[in-house]
Amino acid sequence: MLLRTRIALVALISLSLVSSVMGCGPGRGYGRRRHPKKLQPLAYKQFIPNVAEKTLGASGRYEGKITRNSERFKELTPNYNTDIIFKDEENTGADRLMTQRCKDKLNSLAISVMNQWPGVKLRVTEGWDEDGHHFEESLHYEGRAVDITTSDRDKSKYGTLSRLAVEAGFDWVYYESKAHIHCSVKAENSVAAKSGGCFPGSSTVTLQDGTRKTVKDLQPGDRVLGADGNGNPVYTDFITFIDQDSTTRRLFYVIETDAGPKITLTAAHLLFVAHNRSSTHAAQERMSAIFASHVQPGQEIFVLEGVERLVPVTVKRIYTETHEGSFAPVTAQGTLVVDQVLASCYAVVEDHDLAHWALAPVRLAHWLSSWLFSSQHQPSAQKDGVHWYSKVLYHLGTWLLDGHAMHPLGMSVTPS
Repeated sequence: MLLRTRIALVALISLSLVSSVMGCGPGRGYGRRRHPKKLQPLAYKQFIPNVAEKTLGASGRYEGKITRNSERFKELTPNYNTDIIFKDEENTGADRLMTQRCKDKLNSLAISVMNQWPGVKLRVTEGWDEDGHHFEESLHYEGRAVDITTSDRDKSKYGTLSRLAVEAGFDWVYYESKAHIHCSVKAENSVAAKSGGCFPGSSTVTLQDGTRKTVKDLQPGDRVLGADGNGNPVYTDFITFIDQDSTTRRLFYVIETDAGPKITLTAAHLLFVAHNRSSTHAAQERMSAIFASHVQPGQEIFVLEGVERLVPVTVKRIYTETHEGSFAPVTAQGTLVVDQVLASCYAVVEDHDLAHWALAPVRLAHWLSSWLFSSQHQPSAQKDGVHWYSKVLYHLGTWLLDGHAMHPLGMSVTPS
């Protein structure tokens, strides 16, 4: 029995890396639709940022060529996004292979292209290069670079396409030639490549007294609106920030609904989607939590209607924004309604229930502290950084779990 208990505890801890990351969040409100911001096209031969590609301020150093027989080949993932046209002139599927970070940025850009020019798609002319067609130490050899155009090959669009690529979060964008735009990203093992984070600090939650509060201002003892195991609205204790960074700029996905509310979260964060509108059974049979980067227009997410129920509404469009500061709140229920949209408090592994069980020790510590020291409790400001428990869980998880079980952009942890 003791051995079984130890095995169960190890399994629980390894899976808890899910919690070790974030609790993404929503944007700056909802309702009135913003007008698209004015885009400043890149000039021919301009690159952003204005430093060399393989420097720390851009995509970082060259890590070495990846071949089909190398150990690092497993770092590449195929991109089958139907909103992207892959030239694939070698007819080997090589252009579809890329790192997960490159894939996420490319998918985000594909959405922006369709929003900017209805009927036009993103086109990839070069992706991973296994044949040695590029200069020495090209990031194409690592699946970290793509050359792109629009599907209509309208060269007058390429300056704006370059700007859209910058907005999508590529780490280096170069209007390289009249024929294409070159984009690249940091290596997966680069701390700077991790999107980390959670909600922007300006995202808001609803307190039990009906007032609104920004995520960054939450304090232990606050009771905020979330959802119970049956998907019903319920007020729940805010426990702590499992990750907090008030200064770093990060890329967030903005998921906008046709009803108005929208939520802004990091790629690896979990968001509840509806998958069986006709179901009258348990919540787990009509909703599930998936990575924000996997949500697609046409799917349904859950929005607060009045104060008594959460209803599924259709995702209208998805785009990306950068925000300074990110906060990952954790509640007793493991859920949170942010800017009227229901989200999980967890990320990194695509299983909300496992993540919730993994954070049981944090909830237990919170309850014991509240019970023993309620009269003396004075909330103090929490310092920036990843919670120590999360760090331990994350590192155990990376050791015990298959790398493909975790979202590669989920967490940025540096030694303390």
